Amino acid sequence: MDASGIRRVFDLGARLERPINLSIGQPDFAVPEPLRRALSHAALENRAGYSVTQGIAPLLEAIWAHLERDIGWRGPSEDLGCIVTSGTSGGLLLAAMALLDPGDEMIAGDPFFVLYPQLGPLTGGRVVLCDTYPDFRLTAERVEPLITERTKALILNSPSNPCGTVLSGAEILDLVDLCRRRRVLLITDEIYDLFCFEDGREQGRCPSPARAGEQCLLIRGFGKTYGCTGWRVGYAAGPRRLVQEMAKIQQYTFVCAPTPAQHALVGAFECDLSPIVAEYQRRRDLVVAAFDGVTSVPRPAGAFYAFVEVPPRLGMSGTEFVERAIERSVLVIPGKVFSRRDTHFRLSYATRPDHLEEGLAILRELMSG
Repeated sequence: MDASGIRRVFDLGARLERPINLSIGQPDFAVPEPLRRALSHAALENRAGYSVTQGIAPLLEAIWAHLERDIGWRGPSEDLGCIVTSGTSGGLLLAAMALLDPGDEMIAGDPFFVLYPQLGPLTGGRVVLCDTYPDFRLTAERVEPLITERTKALILNSPSNPCGTVLSGAEILDLVDLCRRRRVLLITDEIYDLFCFEDGREQGRCPSPARAGEQCLLIRGFGKTYGCTGWRVGYAAGPRRLVQEMAKIQQYTFVCAPTPAQHALVGAFECDLSPIVAEYQRRRDLVVAAFDGVTSVPRPAGAFYAFVEVPPRLGMSGTEFVERAIERSVLVIPGKVFSRRDTHFRLSYATRPDHLEEGLAILRELMSG
C-alpha cells in the first residue's frame, strides 16, 4: 500500500505562502447551525461514552425514516439491517472484510475513490478495476466481462469521486440486473447523494440502485453532506445477514462511531441544503466553461469534482502538469492517484468562488501556453 497521493499534495501546499487550493474534498460551507448546537449540547450533557455498536437508537430511527421517504425501504426487518459506521470509509472497509476471503474479487471503476484498490491488500482479496475512459461511466457492458466465479461484489460510486459522474436510471438498472443474474452484491457508495445537480436528477432525485430492490448494500454518510467530515459518521443499510457480520467486525475494530456526533446528527435530515447544492452547480458551470475549447472535461452532474484531461498536445503527464500548477500556487491532484493512467488531474470546486475563478484562469493559461 502506498501513502495517499492526496496527502503528498497537501504537504507541498503547506510550503506555499498563498496557495489556491483546488485539491481538497472538504465542503467549504459551515456545518448547519442546528447540528453544531446539538453537538455542543451532547458534549455538555457528557454523552461521551461508547454507544452500542450498531449506533444509537434515535439516529437509527431517523435513518430508517429517511430511507423510507427517499427509496421506499422499511426497516429494520427480517431482511434489512442498518449500522452506523465511522464514516463511509468505515462502512466500506467493514463490508469488504465481511465479504472477501483471500482470492475473492471485487470490481470497481477506474478512475476510483482512493480507498477502493486498498480494500484488496486490507482483506487478502483482489480489486479488479474496470476501465471507464473516456466518459467515466461504469456500465454493465463494461463490467460483465470482468466477472468471474470469484467475484463477490461490485462497487458503484454515483455521484463519483473523482469525476462527478452520475449514472442514469437506465444504466443503474442494467447494473442491478447484471448483479442479480451473476449473483454479485452491488455496493452503492452514495456519499454524495444530495450533491446531484439538475441534469443528473430523475424525477427530482439522484438515481440509486436501492430503489430497484433491497439486495444491494447502501452506504451513505453525513460528513460531505453536512460539512462535518471530521465527525466521522456514516451508515450502511442492506441485507440483514451482511449487516450483522459487519457489526461483529465493528465490535473489534471501530467499536462504534463517535457518540457525541451520533447524537448531534439525529436532526440532520431536517436541514435544507438546496441553496448550497445550487451554488455548487453554479461553480460546476464555471469549471466546465473555463476549459471549453482547451481540453476535455466530461460534464460532472454531481459531487464537487471535475476530472480534467491534460491536453495531449502539451506532451506531459498529469503529474507533470500538476507540478507546473503548483509552481503557480494552484493545488490540484494528479490523476494517477485515482487511476492506472496519468493523463488527467482532479479539481475540487468546494472552495471560495474568488479562489476558484483565479485558479481556473491559471490552469487554462497553463493549457493554452
